[in-house]
Amino acid sequence: MSLVVSVPLNTMLADLDETLRSLLKRELERHGFDGVQVAFDAPSREWSGQLSSPTVNLFLYDLRESQESRPNEWINDRPSNGHAREIRPPMLMECSYAVTAWTQAVEDEHRLLSQVLAVVFAFPSLPPDAMPPRLQGLADRFPITGRIAQPKADGKADFWNAVGGQYKASLDVVLTIACESGTAFERGPEVRTQTVSTQLADGPARTIVEMHRFGGTVARADGAPVAAAWVALPNLGLLATTGPDGRFLFNRVSAGRHTLVVRAPDGGEAKADVDIPGTRADLVIGARAKAK
Repeated sequence: MSLVVSVPLNTMLADLDETLRSLLKRELERHGFDGVQVAFDAPSREWSGQLSSPTVNLFLYDLRESQESRPNEWINDRPSNGHAREIRPPMLMECSYAVTAWTQAVEDEHRLLSQVLAVVFAFPSLPPDAMPPRLQGLADRFPITGRIAQPKADGKADFWNAVGGQYKASLDVVLTIACESGTAFERGPEVRTQTVSTQLADGPARTIVEMHRFGGTVARADGAPVAAAWVALPNLGLLATTGPDGRFLFNRVSAGRHTLVVRAPDGGEAKADVDIPGTRADLVIGARAKAK
């Protein structure tokens, strides 16, 4: 087993900004909020003094690991080449945004901030059609979820003092996004046969008989392992049962070509011709498997 570290290209924060901009502009325009800009700057006095159009500002003020939903189990991945990989689980990051609305009239600011609140509440998970392609693949595996946070009231004044802005109503939104490590343990092809030679203690050399230990896996078309399936070598009268991980094992199998038959608990079947020793059998329910 070897540890492989390949740090992936990571632009998740910029991609997250792009997704929020696309989603807000699309949903705001649906209700007549045309020409609204979406910015991510610190809402300081200097910045706000340069605004010339209605603006929604999402300032990323905090970034930390999520402790409540932190995954601990490494992810098993079994490519078709017989190798096995255990992938380190991603780190789930909480991205906290302070959301504010900026217009010339306070009433318009409240209308705009109300509509932003409605958009955030309507999408507990960010929709893939608002994401750039590189973020869609990540969201397929780990949905990007959001919630409206409830920060401490006494922290608001400190926030506005820190950014050098004027105190105003803001909405705190926390989005949880996965950060993949690119770290995995890799193992070479698994040994599926083992040869044991036996001989009578007082017999001649020609009485040596080679018997083999042989195994494989049973899975469904989607890759899910099939437990408690019957696996048989009918011409040898041998029967085994798969474990929770879909694996099976035969002991003392004679050399040659044999037909392997599988029947799942739900009645699904698979069949393969295998050569022993030297091949393994990974069978898929519902299709005729090929010996590898």
